[in-house]
Amino acid sequence: MLDARLKEQLRQHLDKISQPVELVATLDAGQKSRDLQALLQEIAELSERVTLRTDGDEARTPSFAIRRPGEDSGVIFAGLPMGHEFTSLVLALLQVGGHRPRVSDAQAQRIRALDEDLHFETYYSLSCQNCPDVVQALNLMAVLNPRVRHVAIDGALFQEEVSAREVMSVPAVFLNGEPFDQGRMTLDQILARVDSASTARETERLNAMSAFDVLVVGGGPAGAAAAIYAARKGVRTGLAAERLGGQVLDTQGIENLISVPHTLGPKLAADLEAHVRQYDVDLMDLQRAVALVPAQDASGLHEVRFESGACLRSKSVILATGARWREMGVPGERECRGHGVAYCPHCDGPLFKGKRVAVIGGGNSGVEAAIDLAGMAAQVTLVEFMNELRADAVLQEKLRALPNVQVIRHAQTTRVEGDDSRVTGLTYKDRDTDAVHTLSLDGIFVQIGLVPNTEWLQGGAVELSGRGEIVTNAHGMTTVPGVFAAGDVTTVPYKQIVIAMGEGARAALGAFDHLIRR
Repeated sequence: MLDARLKEQLRQHLDKISQPVELVATLDAGQKSRDLQALLQEIAELSERVTLRTDGDEARTPSFAIRRPGEDSGVIFAGLPMGHEFTSLVLALLQVGGHRPRVSDAQAQRIRALDEDLHFETYYSLSCQNCPDVVQALNLMAVLNPRVRHVAIDGALFQEEVSAREVMSVPAVFLNGEPFDQGRMTLDQILARVDSASTARETERLNAMSAFDVLVVGGGPAGAAAAIYAARKGVRTGLAAERLGGQVLDTQGIENLISVPHTLGPKLAADLEAHVRQYDVDLMDLQRAVALVPAQDASGLHEVRFESGACLRSKSVILATGARWREMGVPGERECRGHGVAYCPHCDGPLFKGKRVAVIGGGNSGVEAAIDLAGMAAQVTLVEFMNELRADAVLQEKLRALPNVQVIRHAQTTRVEGDDSRVTGLTYKDRDTDAVHTLSLDGIFVQIGLVPNTEWLQGGAVELSGRGEIVTNAHGMTTVPGVFAAGDVTTVPYKQIVIAMGEGARAALGAFDHLIRR
């Protein structure tokens, strides 16, 4: 199961284990069970502190628990945690084995203070780059608190269960048998959900903060670059974001970031956060901005208000709230979101194995999604509004070579069809004839570009373009003195990570220049 290089890397990690660990497998005579047993045996052979038992009695087969002898750590994997989840397996082995997890003392204290039984189940796919964050956070909670239990389930392996529970997007988390949430979540987000008092405490703490010199709103590449450049100038810097990493967290492979031949979105997001934390920056996660109140005069303070009730003040502000996937805006789309309507083919594609799906959009992202899905789905239909696809020629050529893909051009999607629980089809109008057609589908993947996160600025605090993007000058300043903007949320063309980073640096330098001239 593991090649020589991976075995050696794993052996080095397992040397950090300080306490005995048991792998307790629940197996049957099937091939997947034989594969799992082979994997676990290889792991056990790499460390004297790891042993394998095959007398498990978990509800799902194949599965295995990671525990200390005589204890139940509450960490269970159902299926083979390979692909993106192999790291989750390694971290669970280390944490159960006594290696100190990378978590703050405050977070560990909050986890240990949870005083109710919490049984989490997470459905993941091996190709989902967002799933490991959720799996690892819940595993950590189970390791630190005996009242928490977590089962990580490979949705592609347990298809009947996925269908019965109507899981159509991953990661999908259930708590005590009931739906809890879906999509990427951080440890802090999960704790905020199960420990509501923590939100009030954090709001109180933020409201008591003194004013910043530079306050960055947004935690993606532009926000991270801005915070780093500002902090390096020695000014008091804060960064408040709805989620650290921003849209990069939803990106698969990244191969055009100069000097980095290849990385993954979540890896880059973690690197950005780690780099910011090397400087004296106040990081405030899970803070969704809802209003900007500009200073009344040149010597005053700008205010940013947040959904949590917190209000932060600063001499200058850098807006870097980024963009999100554009929705079709048709009836049925929002009702079926997460129930057949999806925006990440890498994450949710494996759940549609052998099914019929559509991809909306004929640009690079849409054609790439159709190519990826063709390897899993029975039938893929690409629906494009214009007469011709806009994707690169090499991608179109590859698409045409796939036997289970059809392309419908000059078509306007008018409705997502669905019942109470899932997508059943899509209705579109032929723009040549005005004829209306309905496709019978199990899933719809929307790939039609981005929309800036500026709804909270619609009141006129700063000038916005007709597309809702923030208008900036050559220094990154908006129409409000002392308020700057950077990244995908602005009118700057070409929404690329490397451009966002540069724009964040420019905005920070502009903000510093503004401060010294006040």
